Parts: sequence; C-alpha cells; structure tokens
Amino acid sequence: MIAPSPTVQLRPQAGPQTAFFETPADIAFYGGAAGGGKTWAMLAEPLRHLLSVKGFGAQYFRRTRPQIVTEGGVWDESKELYPHFGGVPREGSVLDWTFPPYNNRIKFDHLQHEKDLHNYQSAQIALIIFDELTQFRWRQFTYMFSRNRSTCGVRPYIRAGYNPVPAEDPVGGWIHKFVGWYLDDEGYPIPERSGVVRWFVMVDDEPQWYESKATALKERPDSRPLSFAYIMSLVTDNEILLEKDPDYLAKLEALPYVDRERLLKGNHKIVPAAGNVFNRSWFNIVEAIPPGDAMEVLFWDFAATEKEQSKADPDFTAYNHMRRIGNYGAYSFCVRDAGADQLDPADTEAYFLNISRQKAAEAKRNGVLLVVAWEEEPGSASKRETARMIKALAGIVCGGIRSHKDKVVRATPLAVAAKAGNVSLLDAAWNKAWLTHMHNQPEWPHDDEMDAASGSFNALTDPEFLKNLVQRRGVIASGKTKGWQ
Repeated sequence: MIAPSPTVQLRPQAGPQTAFFETPADIAFYGGAAGGGKTWAMLAEPLRHLLSVKGFGAQYFRRTRPQIVTEGGVWDESKELYPHFGGVPREGSVLDWTFPPYNNRIKFDHLQHEKDLHNYQSAQIALIIFDELTQFRWRQFTYMFSRNRSTCGVRPYIRAGYNPVPAEDPVGGWIHKFVGWYLDDEGYPIPERSGVVRWFVMVDDEPQWYESKATALKERPDSRPLSFAYIMSLVTDNEILLEKDPDYLAKLEALPYVDRERLLKGNHKIVPAAGNVFNRSWFNIVEAIPPGDAMEVLFWDFAATEKEQSKADPDFTAYNHMRRIGNYGAYSFCVRDAGADQLDPADTEAYFLNISRQKAAEAKRNGVLLVVAWEEEPGSASKRETARMIKALAGIVCGGIRSHKDKVVRATPLAVAAKAGNVSLLDAAWNKAWLTHMHNQPEWPHDDEMDAASGSFNALTDPEFLKNLVQRRGVIASGKTKGWQ
C-alpha cells in the first residue's frame, strides 16, 4: 500500500494486479490481454520509491510520442493519479513528473527509432517501464538492460505491459522467448504458472532458461542471472473498469474472432486463418436490396504490374459494388455486385471503364449517389494514373484513396460489421465464389476481392472521404470538374 497522506491511499486490486506489485522478479511482464489494468499498475509502480528513496528515478516508454500524449493516453492518466501524491508535471519537449520530498522524477519518452537508444547511452535508471511492449523491437528492449542501473539503494528492475501477438509478428513476436513457458499449446496463459519466477542468462543474444538462480550459476558460474515473471491478467480481473464501463466487456466480445481471442482471452498464438477473418455464415443473402436512404461505392482493386501479371497465377482485377443504407449510427450494407478477372493491361482498362460507366448510369437512373474509387499507391506515377482515370470517367464522381495499413487490418471493420449481421449480399450467381474467397482469407492464394470489399466498406464509413465526396458531387453537378485531380 502507498499512503502519501492521511486522505489518499493507493492499493492494487486483489488478484493479478497485487501479484504484479509483489513479484520480486528483476523483469516482469503484466497482462497479455486488453483491459486488465496494465497502465494503472505501471503508473502506480514507481510511486513506492519516488516518494521515499532519495535518488530514485523511473523511465516510462511508449513506442511513439503521440501514443503518450493522445487524448486519454498514459499522460492523461498520469494527471489523474500523480497530483494526489504531490507530483508536479513538466509539459513540452520534455514530459516528466517531479515528486517531493527528494525531487525524484519519472520521465515519459519514446523509442520510435532504434537510433533513439543513443539518447540513453549514459543513463542510469532504477526502474524502466515499457507500455505495449510488443510494439518495441528486440534490440530496443535488450539494450535498455544496460541502462537499468542505480546507486540509490533500490535494486534496478524492469516492468512491462502488453497485448499478445504471435511469435511470427515481425516487431513484437520476440516476447515468446520470455512468455512461451507460461502458455499452453493453443496460446492461452496457464493460470498455475502465472507469477512463477524463472531465471535466465543471455547467451549470444538469446535467453537461456533455468529453474533457479543456483542452477544458472552452477552451469554458468561467471554469469549474472536475472529473474523473470509473467503475470497474466484479463479484463475480468479488472473489477473497477467493469464497474465504471460495464459495456467494455461487450465491446471486446464484439471484436472479430482473431482480435477477440487475443484481447479478451489472451491467446498469444492465434493467427488469421480460413474462417476466422471472415466466415461465410456471417453474410445474409437477400432477394432485394433493403429500403432506406442510400449511397454506393464501386471500389476497384487492380492487378499490379505487368511483370507480376506474367506469373503462372497472376493477380486479379476485382471490383465490389456496395450500398450503404440508413442513417448515421444505424447503417447496414449490401454488396450489390462483385467480380474479378485475370486480365492483361489493355483488357483491364476496358473492364474498368465499361463496368464503372454502367454502374454510374444505373445509379443515376435510380437516383442514388455512387462514387467510383480505387487504391492509390504512393508515388508520382500513381498520382498521374489517378488523374488519367478521373479524366477517363468524366462526369462520374471518382478518385483514388491512399492506404498504408496491412490488408487484414483494413478488412477488420468489414468483418466486424458482417459478424454483427449488418452486411448482406444481393442474391446472384457470384455469391458462392465470393463467399468462398472471403471465407478462406488470408490463406487463399489471392486477396483481390477481399481488398475490393474492404475498400468499398471503408470508403462508405470514412467521414473525411464522405466530406470530400459531398464537395466533389457539387462540382460534378455544376460541370466544373477541373481541380479534382
């Protein structure tokens, strides 16, 4: 318990949070799922020494600075906690809190790039805290071992919280080197192993594990073993959060399967596979488009370069024609049409122009606003191609949309809506092939139709895109299209 005054007392919640506070391990990871009280625990941890040990200092890391200062982020949370203990903040290029009676300090900083490690070459930090550890690379984590030192009398230690990623993750998958022993074959934390302290020695940049310090020293007498513990925590362990936000659990339960397994259940090994990104059972097939206010997007995913099209199984050029129905906050979606074909560049051009013009003419007859869109790759060549296509579709609202996210990540909002029963398909011959394609993502050899579908959905739900669309519609209606390239 931390008690700086007769009126303020601070206690961790019973269960995993208390275990995290009490572990004697040199390095401890906490969480492995969403909502388990990780941030509060890591903010509270340094208070036990900041207030009572002269010369004690702590460093709190997020991968990027915006993650620290974003609305509702860790800096905002620190403002809810630290003033009760006499903390005085400094905000600006430096973010830190200073505490009486010894002017001890906790600093908040980022390690966005590996070169940022150079800022800490001469540092001596008694407590190092990593928030969302799986966003840091292996070298960023292990380099800070050398900075974890102090003469204040507190044994230097490291604490970290994280949400799970699989071992294949190129950034944070290395955590399995530490937490693998604590997981079962399916990737779930083993409750009986939570909090168990193990010992390791770094050998050729890899941890070698031992059941005790004595065993480690017996095998490697010249080494300096470090202790480690992983404490599992789920949202159900955080009673305070569930009391304040009883809907949070429902929000986690509504996530797509892979995200739900990771963030709700703590599954460290689940990866996107057939049937758990999209499932054919999520899509209702309807004989007629549901009534209501509507707008439509025809989104194109073009096959890549001529070189890639010369492969034995080249990419497809795919389109998805989706309608959004209803009012803001109560939208439903219907895929009116979808198709894909393996075409050479000349045929791709005709395919794109003919279908786009046909769909635009149909929408005009029906009094429905339709926009034709496609993904615009970075670079000047792609911008020129977008300008050329806009010119070729004169009189039609159209344009390129940039995206920098992973394909499965881009598809997640559509998957959430489909799982909730908000996406239907207009009954047609293309349904079976399309459902097979979607159900088998990301294991299917091609992802073109998924990209087109997620492109349509994301365009229809992007407020900034819609704002530009309304402006562009006015320009198109007036016949003044110059400037929309």
